[in-house]
Amino acid sequence: MTARSLTRRWALTGATALPLVHIRTAGAAGKLSMVVPDHWIAAGNDTMRKQILAWAGTNKVEVKADFLGGQAVLNTRSAQALAKSGHDIQLFPVWEVHNNADQMIPMDDVMGKLTAQYGPTNEICEYLGKVEGRWRGVPISTMSFYYNALGRVGLLKQAGMDVLDMYPVKAGGSPSAGNWNYDTYLTVAEASHKMGLPFATGLGTTSDSTGWVGQMFASFGAELVDRNGEITVDSDPVRRVLEYSQKLVKFLPANAVAYDDASNNRAYISGKTTLIFNPPSPWWVAQKDAPEISGDSWTFPAPAGPAGRFEAYSTNYWGIWTFAENKSAAKDIIAHLMQREQIEERCNSVVGYDIPPFASMTDFPIWNQVGPPAGLCYNYPLRPFHNARPYIAMSPAPPAIAVRAFTRGTLPTMLARLHAGQTIPQVIAWAKEELSGFIER
Repeated sequence: MTARSLTRRWALTGATALPLVHIRTAGAAGKLSMVVPDHWIAAGNDTMRKQILAWAGTNKVEVKADFLGGQAVLNTRSAQALAKSGHDIQLFPVWEVHNNADQMIPMDDVMGKLTAQYGPTNEICEYLGKVEGRWRGVPISTMSFYYNALGRVGLLKQAGMDVLDMYPVKAGGSPSAGNWNYDTYLTVAEASHKMGLPFATGLGTTSDSTGWVGQMFASFGAELVDRNGEITVDSDPVRRVLEYSQKLVKFLPANAVAYDDASNNRAYISGKTTLIFNPPSPWWVAQKDAPEISGDSWTFPAPAGPAGRFEAYSTNYWGIWTFAENKSAAKDIIAHLMQREQIEERCNSVVGYDIPPFASMTDFPIWNQVGPPAGLCYNYPLRPFHNARPYIAMSPAPPAIAVRAFTRGTLPTMLARLHAGQTIPQVIAWAKEELSGFIER
């Protein structure tokens, strides 16, 4: 099969269905069908195909694997859930394990073996993948990533921030990294705005905007709904982050409220910003379209706030339908593809874009090697000296509530209302009413 070539438009707007892999082996002992994430870097799909083919040949199983992305994943999953028929292994991005748990078999046995080998997953993998204390999905590395800071080295230095000094390529980092907090962030945001290159951080209702606003709220200890499902938006931490945000929104792009998930990428690649929160995909695209920008790029963690440093994380899961015809083979291939050797091979093929769910796998050499500039992605996975926690917006609220606020973009809309001139009491009142509609009493 011919892998689809990468185009800038596809990289920035998401993937669609790829031709399937249909592997027939002599004397097949069974059949298996699965959905695989369609990676925006074609080499990632090539490596996944090779790994599936190797497992199928060894185990004498006929495998049908569909590489799907974007709306095709949602459409396929929804249709199969209604029909109670389809792939053995389905793909469940982010919140979808909780949305489909009643039709997914428990995966505690697979996860038990994996965590015995590699240690625990990060806390967001568990928050999104466990339902009523049981694993229903297996968090995977493919197309799982952090929304870390991606910035222009030279331009940020002009704005008063030396990212190479703060976050060099070395274990333990730099003492100056302690200065990377939301006070510094505001100062550099103002300076960048005066340079005509505002931080390309939007206030739209899509996931990129929700991600960066969510990690900022967490860094101030501001929760809209607590883990018990109680609305806590009218609190001192929320007021503090909104007071801070009243200053920050003045330095955001004029069209920040209209941002979608491609807006920050476009701003970065076109040289119209000093900083975005995004995985390193814009750097990858800029290598071809704007090498002067890719060569002046660096990744580093999000700022720290009064409650610590948090980094937005997005992950995918493989799950097995209760109506799957070959559950045993499905578990076996998932466990095989989640071995360190396979994960590292796939990570290498996508230039370090994918982040494994296990902290023990954040030592792959690829992140030291990616460039130019050399060391660009060293600080992309969370390192111990970052003193950061993975995060998804609206946690620790019960996922059934959190997913509604996440999907509606409640957090960035609060800042958008400040941007439009509303007062903090008005924004809090709006949020309380909005959130009350998500809670079933």
